[in-house]
Amino acid sequence: MKSLVLAALAFGATVGMANAAKAQDLAAGEQSFRKCGPCHSVGADARNKIGPVLNGLDGRKSGTVAEYSYSEANKKADITWSDATFKDYIQNPMAKVPGTKMAFAGIKNETEIANLWAYLKQFKADGAK
Repeated sequence: MKSLVLAALAFGATVGMANAAKAQDLAAGEQSFRKCGPCHSVGADARNKIGPVLNGLDGRKSGTVAEYSYSEANKKADITWSDATFKDYIQNPMAKVPGTKMAFAGIKNETEIANLWAYLKQFKADGAK
């Protein structure tokens, strides 16, 4: 009985630590998004700026945000945003999509990329989390 209680406590602690780590990742992703904020926005009051809104990014096709004027390169890029495509793109947007208007040097740190993606993908198309 004692070992069963200890196992349950260990499991609970593991789940609790995983949830705390996830919260830290979202906070780190939000911090990283500050690099993106001058050109992009997310959330309920998001609007197109120099770049398109990033609400509903997970699963969205590139070049499809309404009322945003994309470069021809972005319209033809045929990217469906996911963890893998975002990671590949954000490291060097201009190399991934030559002719993009996104003049950004990129993010090279894989942990930062993962945190930023976790932050962005929580926003649904309407900006709700």
